Amino acid sequence: MDFSRLETVMRALALDAGDVIMDIYKSDDFDVRSKSDDSPVTAADEAADKVISDGLRAAFPDVLLVTEEQADSHARQADTFLIVDPLDGTKEFIHRRGDFTVNIAYVVDGTPIRGVVYAPAKGRMFFTRADGSSVEEQGPFDRDVLGKLTPISVSTPDNDALMVVASKSHRDQATDDYINKYAVKDMTSAGSSLKFCLVATGEADIYPRVGRTMEWDTAAGHAVLKGAGGDVVRFDDHTPLTYGKPDYANPFFIAIAPGVELKKA
Repeated sequence: MDFSRLETVMRALALDAGDVIMDIYKSDDFDVRSKSDDSPVTAADEAADKVISDGLRAAFPDVLLVTEEQADSHARQADTFLIVDPLDGTKEFIHRRGDFTVNIAYVVDGTPIRGVVYAPAKGRMFFTRADGSSVEEQGPFDRDVLGKLTPISVSTPDNDALMVVASKSHRDQATDDYINKYAVKDMTSAGSSLKFCLVATGEADIYPRVGRTMEWDTAAGHAVLKGAGGDVVRFDDHTPLTYGKPDYANPFFIAIAPGVELKKA
């Protein structure tokens, strides 16, 4: 893989998809439907998916593409693949809360090694560079010209005063019970894959997820976090979270900055 080209293509397609999403987000009304698993889908999900899928297939025709909105792509497996959630945080989008993201990642041997997370309503863009390090780009964003890039890195956590980020739309008692095992200085909530990015920038130390997710929900944020020095582990045994599973479903997991003293489930 030409990682310089991958960086350029993923970033540009994320911006293109963000433009399509924001056009619909700013409209007076948009339809919301339910998919077979009862999760919501909008015209923005589908339009962004087309922009990204067409672009990735044109640029990397020999690499398997898995995308949330194309069910036929879920049946295929490979050691190396691109994985896309064109609009992560659809509930945030529907309720116009702004915490939604465009997610594109590249997975090799079970690990997401490159990714981009773009939050168009928040004006925040995170991605891995060709060398694998992670940056945040300052807006306004130009498709063809990089803006100011700030290298990002995880915090050095204080286990007596941890910063925790949790889901905005999926917070439950099981999550609170687990968080209560730690000495927490402060807690924030965020939607979509932004939670990974808050750990990656040092704005949080730990993000536990005790709930259902799919690999396309997490791969891009996972890549950004790894490029910033963090990691994502399984909730049950604290081994690395891996990708390319037959159904692309994740177990519960914890995103962390190194140094966090993990508690047992």
